[in-house]
Parts: sequence; structure tokens; C-alpha cells
Amino acid sequence: MTHDVLVVDSLVRRFGDLTAVDEVSFRIAPGETYGLLGPNGAGKTTTISMVAGLIAADAGTVTVAGEPMTPRAIEPKRHLGLVPQELAIYPDLTGRENLTLFGRLQGLRGSELKVRVDEVLALIGLADRAKDRSKEYSGGMKRRLNIGIGLLNRPTLLILDEPTVGVDPQSRNAILESVEALSGEGMAVLYTTHYMEEAERLCDRIGIIDSGRLQAEGTRDDLIRLTGGVDTIRLGGSGDLAAAAEELRLIPGVERVDAERRSATLTVKDAPALVAQVVGTAADCGVTLADVEITRPDLESVFLHLTGKGLRD
Repeated sequence: MTHDVLVVDSLVRRFGDLTAVDEVSFRIAPGETYGLLGPNGAGKTTTISMVAGLIAADAGTVTVAGEPMTPRAIEPKRHLGLVPQELAIYPDLTGRENLTLFGRLQGLRGSELKVRVDEVLALIGLADRAKDRSKEYSGGMKRRLNIGIGLLNRPTLLILDEPTVGVDPQSRNAILESVEALSGEGMAVLYTTHYMEEAERLCDRIGIIDSGRLQAEGTRDDLIRLTGGVDTIRLGGSGDLAAAAEELRLIPGVERVDAERRSATLTVKDAPALVAQVVGTAADCGVTLADVEITRPDLESVFLHLTGKGLRD
């Protein structure tokens, strides 16, 4: 039986009259990447601060690798790697010196420390810049070094708080590729973001959080189903689109067809499963297609459905 690496149960945290986190619960299994998706101020950072034992919860519990987590707890923190939103590196130290310093703080020594630093430098793509002071790094390189520090102790649970904020697209992609590789090696990852596309790319399951409450959670497809959302297939071309529209409406799974002079838009339940039949039917009706476009609901649609506002409002 595989036990969850992280169990969060009914967490509450208040700051005066503000309830920043309100009865939040979720679990993460080994090798799973769980995303907390929500706008700035939704409660993501407060939640992970309690998960990491940085602040106390007013109510609820956190268990990491079977150990209760509190600010005073030592044992569960040995299983954690924490990558905060704000950079936690020393600008006047080189990349290698930063990793060596933090490795010593985590209890690594001698040849074990050197080997692990070399491994992490390779993993984060900074081996060729290891001797440069980190203040000379680009924003993306600093972010990667920040992640490397969190990986030194081979954590069972890696917590990443908005790790791609303020980095260029190339560095952002490198960071996302690194996270994908980590979960593939069996590490549990808790990933907070307000970027919908990151959650869709990285996360096995996603918790949508807003105003301190977990509004819904599940796989991307689970969440899309909450909206009752449908796909669209747009056909562009020439020929008798009106006649084709009549035939297209007969295809099981096609809910609606809106035809114009040189295009037709189909509302369907599962576009990838139907597109071949749709294209074939249109061709049989004498339509010469110039383009076919599929549009599917996304997590932005889910967030709007659940909260009544856009993800970045």
C-alpha cells in the first residue's frame, strides 16, 4: 500500500479579521505533482508556509511522510525541499558556493556534499557557470539556483512557490522541464502558480484556490467537466457547407452546427474523438477544407465558472 507523502486536513489561518486560508484539504502521492492554482492573494503562499512548518495553523493538520508538521517539528522537515517565491541565495557567492553552504546547513559533508553539488549543478543546467557569482546570473539562472538549493537533500516532497515569476520564456521552459523530470523520478511536488498553462502542463491534479478556499480539485479533465464545457470544431473551406451542415448534425456527439458561406462551427462533447469523422463527412459532402481548428475549454473557463471572475483579476 502506497501512503500519501503529504496530507493537508482542514487548514485554517487567520490574520486579524482576515481568514487567509479557510478549511483547505488535499493530499499528494509519491511521484505526483499537485498544483495550487489561483490569483495573487488567494492563499497559496500562506498554505505552503503552513505545509513547510514556517507558520502555525490556527486549525487543521499537516502530515509529511507520516510525521505531523508544526513550526517546532524537526523530523518531517528532513523530507522537505522548499523553493520560496523570493530568491534565497547569496549574490556575492558563486553558484557552487551557494549550493555548498546550503548543503552544509542541511547536514551534508565531505565527498557526499561535493558529489551532490555536482549532481544538482548538472540538473539545473548551471555546471558551466558554477564559478560565477550569482549576482552575475540572469533572472532565470537565479531561479534555477534557487530550485537547486531545494533539491540538495533529495526531498520526498518538493514545494515550489511561483518558481517562474519574472523569468524569460527560455528559462521558464527550462524550469518546467526540470519539474517534469523530478516528478518522473518519484518525487512528490507541490506547485503553486497563477499561470493556467503551467498547471495544465505540469500537474497531475489541480486544486483551484480563491479567497482562501479550495473551490474544486481534480485532474484537468475532472475540472473541465465541472463547467459542462463543450469543444468546438471550426471548418474553413469551400463547397456546399449548408448541405454538409445537415449531415454533420447527424453525427453522434455533435450538439450544434452553425454554417456560414465559407465556414462551419460545430459544438461537440469530445472534439479529438470526433474530428476525423467530421472531416470525412464534410469531404463526402463536397466540401474542400482549407483549415480545421479545435478549441477546448481551459482552466481559465473553470476558474470563471467557479468564482465568477477571471484567473488574473
